[in-house]
Amino acid sequence: MTEAHDLVDKVVAELPAWLPEQRWFGGKDRPITSVRPLRTTVLRDGVPVLVHLVVEVEQGDRREPYQLLVTDQPDNHDATGDSELTGPLLDLIAEGREVGGLVFAPEPGVEIQTGLRGRRITSEQSNTSLVFGSQYILKLFRKLTFGENPDLVLQRALHEVGCEHIAQPLGSITGELDGRGTTVGMLQQFLPDAVDGWAMATTSVRDLMTERDLHADEVGGDFAGEAQRLGQAVATVHADLERALGAEHADADDIERSVQAMVTRLDDVVARVPELEPYVPALREAFEQARDTPGAIAIQHIHGDLHLGQVLRTVHGWLLIDFEGEPGAPIDERTALRSPLRDVAGMLRSFDYAAHQLLVGRPEDHQLAVRALEWSRRNRAAFTQGYAESASRTVGDPRERGYLLRAFELDKAVYEVAYEHANRPEWLTVPLSSIARITGEGAVQS
Repeated sequence: MTEAHDLVDKVVAELPAWLPEQRWFGGKDRPITSVRPLRTTVLRDGVPVLVHLVVEVEQGDRREPYQLLVTDQPDNHDATGDSELTGPLLDLIAEGREVGGLVFAPEPGVEIQTGLRGRRITSEQSNTSLVFGSQYILKLFRKLTFGENPDLVLQRALHEVGCEHIAQPLGSITGELDGRGTTVGMLQQFLPDAVDGWAMATTSVRDLMTERDLHADEVGGDFAGEAQRLGQAVATVHADLERALGAEHADADDIERSVQAMVTRLDDVVARVPELEPYVPALREAFEQARDTPGAIAIQHIHGDLHLGQVLRTVHGWLLIDFEGEPGAPIDERTALRSPLRDVAGMLRSFDYAAHQLLVGRPEDHQLAVRALEWSRRNRAAFTQGYAESASRTVGDPRERGYLLRAFELDKAVYEVAYEHANRPEWLTVPLSSIARITGEGAVQS
């Protein structure tokens, strides 16, 4: 039998080569200089052994903690794909156990069925999720943050006010990081009939591309009705977050800080991505115009990383998932009060991505490009219409904040430029072409 410390030493030595190959690893933009173990917890002391491992990954001046479940199997040390080893995680939550400083707990009043195997979902990027039977899904947060993860905090708050657009939180796993509490995992209701919004939207785009000569409203897979209902759902979630946790009115200093953050991001990204340079004057002008937003704007807790891959369509309607915000952003930024227009802007960017993703890597086709832009505009307009129909009085119609909404969308596109440059260079044309179009259209958002 492999001793836990021997396994940890072996795994840590392999991590600098293994981590960059994982979809959930957020440090692909620079080489790993060292990895060191921070905390080791033996969850199963048998054959095979199961160890919960927290490591600190050093990349130059950046140090970030990640969690792993590891085992002594000779061909693969990652235990998240082993249904026999992951099954007991659900049992520990159901029983409210504590193991070596890790606290497994159900939510108050929740009873959880035990004895189910865990099946890893392979489509996720920033985290790893395990499905148990057809009832439960356990998300393991790969990159850990100090304090309670916003995903757990916000979904608990939404559940308490009866929000209909989330999956019920059922339990959690918490531990310590440098002497401070941290959320390790979150258990929720699993909805086996759900389809993610990205799959639905891109299927609609593919149907349109196949027809070629038909307009978006003439194709059987027209998505505009769903886009409108999705807008209503997002606005309702924002209203429920306001009801649960409150909202404030941003003053001129708040807007100034937001604009300055956009400018700072732009300066940072253009220094690394020279392809962005031609658009800098127009971007700066758009950010400056956001300073002239008339009237007070609401700031509150928001989703923080909203796109079509973060929403699920069930037979009962749309659900929002993954409320932890941008995984690469500092925790202070992810938990700060911000304008709900940031979420609206994120979804608008996602419609643009869905429309153009089939064109990446293909020879230029003017007709398909026209159809993609038509699909994007139609669904963006439907989404904002739906949002306006259900928005709280505090937030109001996002189309009435044209300059600010445009600035948030362009800021998101600049973020995408940095992401694509580091991870998918062939996709860089998508955010760059969007920046060209948005800055050329002024504050028009339809």
